[in-house]
Amino acid sequence: MSKVYTTEQLIQILRSERQACLKGNRLKLAVTVSGNPVIDQFIRTDGLQQFTAYQDFKATIHEYQNEHQVSGIVWREVTIKGKMLRYPEVDAQLIALASDIKILKAAKSSIVEFWNQVTVGMDLYLSFSHGKQHRQIEKFDVDRIAQRTEWTSLSKCENTNFLEVILHLGWGQPQEACYKRGFPTSGSECIHAVNPGNRPIG
Repeated sequence: MSKVYTTEQLIQILRSERQACLKGNRLKLAVTVSGNPVIDQFIRTDGLQQFTAYQDFKATIHEYQNEHQVSGIVWREVTIKGKMLRYPEVDAQLIALASDIKILKAAKSSIVEFWNQVTVGMDLYLSFSHGKQHRQIEKFDVDRIAQRTEWTSLSKCENTNFLEVILHLGWGQPQEACYKRGFPTSGSECIHAVNPGNRPIG
């Protein structure tokens, strides 16, 4: 029986391959920009060739994950205002298996509860237009959005003078929700909590 790679090993393999593609060590030479050979000879394609080579390799890893049932879940820890939470998240370069979605759904309530505890008294904003704009909302808006979603994750931006806690509320496949590729079957909403008087930056 052949060895099955772990989640951590797949992440490292993808990281190494990404670096090789960025350095130009991997190219997909068949890629053309326009499909017109007259135009394509005047356009540099190496960046697109690097990107496509990596995307093809990543798709192969995703097939491997499905075939061997290798989870895309990684466990994160976040500490905010002295409170710590350990929670599951799908690595940005991997896919979520059906079993991973179940884990994410099971963790949703504890993540939302943690977020509610650490954001008391903060201003809340909903991001839209791919995160370029923000509209101030109230706690009941967050509760309403959370009821419609399946899973969640957290991130934070913090320095000595600023704190932003971002609650990602999603549905469907996380890798499709992240970039709005799978909308409407997959998607997400981002709620930003900042100290009063500040605006979101994340």
